[in-house]
Amino acid sequence: MTSLTPRWKTRTTSRPVAKAFIKPNDRLTSFERLQIYNRQYWFRIIDCFYDDYPGLRAVLGERRFRSLACAYLGKHPSSSFTLRNLGQNLESFLRDQPRWTRPRERMALDMARLEWARVVAFDGEARPMVSIDDLLGAKPTKLRLRLQPYLSLLELRYPLDDYLIALKKLSVESLRGEASNAVTQHHHTGVRQLHRPKAETIYVAVHRMENAIYYKRLTREQFLLLRALERNKTVEQACAQVDYASAEDIQSWFEMWASLGWFCQP
Repeated sequence: MTSLTPRWKTRTTSRPVAKAFIKPNDRLTSFERLQIYNRQYWFRIIDCFYDDYPGLRAVLGERRFRSLACAYLGKHPSSSFTLRNLGQNLESFLRDQPRWTRPRERMALDMARLEWARVVAFDGEARPMVSIDDLLGAKPTKLRLRLQPYLSLLELRYPLDDYLIALKKLSVESLRGEASNAVTQHHHTGVRQLHRPKAETIYVAVHRMENAIYYKRLTREQFLLLRALERNKTVEQACAQVDYASAEDIQSWFEMWASLGWFCQP
């Protein structure tokens, strides 16, 4: 079993440094007080990682997730003033070191991508929107549309959007049960009983609207068109990615996406 407590190394050189900015008291030396702060900060980092990745925790189970958390945060400690960015290197970490997620490497990687997209959708930058009226008269051969920075387009090998929503529902039910003095084991039992989804390729856009996060399923053609726009293709070039859709279908897609605020000014 992996401990969540880091292995602190007492180094002679660290003690005079601690004395320079931390005062001792009648019970603890300067270095011992610094160690307490370090441990509390480590536990705070772990808590935030747990909060950001409930889906990955459910996919791996508590023990494997605990080992992964210590390994990942040991290699990629927080380097920002905000803990929001804790998971920014998790996808590359899982690709480079799949041993932490075996035998569910693919599902774990997809879940990590989906949950990071949720973080981006929550507080990512929102730029001035482009409406359908703004597009009237524009030439598809020259028009390039940008997608909002908070929008993520994902191709997943498992239907993890529904799985994540179901997990959140279980969590809410658990909190309600605890508030009414119900049995507190309900939450953990529910997570274990929630069956992991079977393989099924899906395309999903993770976005926000009116301060709420949404997972919107896309068809393969819609995904390819939006991905082409994301890669700075013209509207004409992006539409060329679609083989099985009428002009009326494509027009309705653009109207829907514009109404959701997905397009923005360059």
